[in-house]
This record gives sequence, structure tokens and C-alpha cells, in this order.
Amino acid sequence: MDNYVYTIKNKIYINLTNRCSNSCDFCIRQGREGMENTPLWITRDPVALDVISQLPANLNEYDEEVVFCGFGEPTYNLEALDEVASYLHCVDKKTRINTNGQANLIHNGDVTDVIVTSCDVINVSLNECNAQKYQLHCNSVFGQKAFDALLEFAQKCKEKGGNVIFSVVDSIGDKDVVECKKLAQKLGIPLRVRVKE
Repeated sequence: MDNYVYTIKNKIYINLTNRCSNSCDFCIRQGREGMENTPLWITRDPVALDVISQLPANLNEYDEEVVFCGFGEPTYNLEALDEVASYLHCVDKKTRINTNGQANLIHNGDVTDVIVTSCDVINVSLNECNAQKYQLHCNSVFGQKAFDALLEFAQKCKEKGGNVIFSVVDSIGDKDVVECKKLAQKLGIPLRVRVKE
């Protein structure tokens, strides 16, 4: 059975796709089958009902925030994301997406309205301080334009009232983390520095 829902401690995560426009050299997919003994490679992208049917029956006993974050870029499966988020909001859950910020490139158009409506927190993986270094580590199918696209995506979400944060992995090095902090500050978006697992 494909696992579209998994839990870590008291938090629920939604796994919408294997597809990703990046192949990051620090990705958790490298050498892993899943998280917390739950296999996350799936044979097909789910529709909303597939996801909802796998949610725990005792939803109210879990953390109030549900996270769209699996083995791929969640915005590839935008329709399911939107519908599942709507359901979760109806049962008093908050939603967060962990995204590479390339949704507008993926869909060849602006989808930030959907993201802002669906996701209470939009965590954009900044991952580097400029386009050249980003592409070196993240290997986007969109090349160096991916970096500027993710910055624009984050700004558009913020302009539309979205609660946007950037994240970066500490393995890029102290100097680049400092430069990322400067960039985030310039854009008025908070930055969270994650420790590589």
C-alpha cells in the first residue's frame, strides 16, 4: 500500500508525490526508503480522497498543524493539496507546506493564490544565497532560474498575505548561511536554519 500519510511523534505529514524538480545533494531521499519506519516511495500520486482516507481517526489527538512534506515536491500534486488542505481546515487543523518554491515554474503560471489559501505556513527552502550556488547543490531541472523563481514565489505569497518563512540547511557553511540571512532580511522573510540530519 502507498503511504500518503505518516506521523513523527505527534505530528501528521502528507506525502503527495515522488516527483521533484530538484535533486539536492543533502536531500533525505538519498539512501532512504522513508521516515520513521514508514516507506514513502509511492507508485502513483494520490487524489484527495486517498489521503483523507489514510488520516488517523483520532485527528484531534495530534498536533494542530499538518505538514505537506513527503518524498517529493508537494506542489506537483496541487489539486490534491488544495482539496486535502480544505478538508483539514474544516476539521480545525492548520496546514504547512515545505516547498522548494518552484511551483510557478512547475505549473508554468502563477499558482500562489492556491498556495496562500491552502497553507497557513509556507516554508520555502532557500538552501543557498545565490543562483549559481543553489544550482550547484540543488540541481534543479529549471537550471539557475529556479533560484530567482523561488524568491519571486516567496515574495508573491507574502504580498498575498501568506505566512512565509525561508529555511536553509547548515551544511552549506557558515558564510553562506550569513549571506542567506542577509537576503532573507532584505526580503522581509524570516529564516530558519536547519541542522542536517
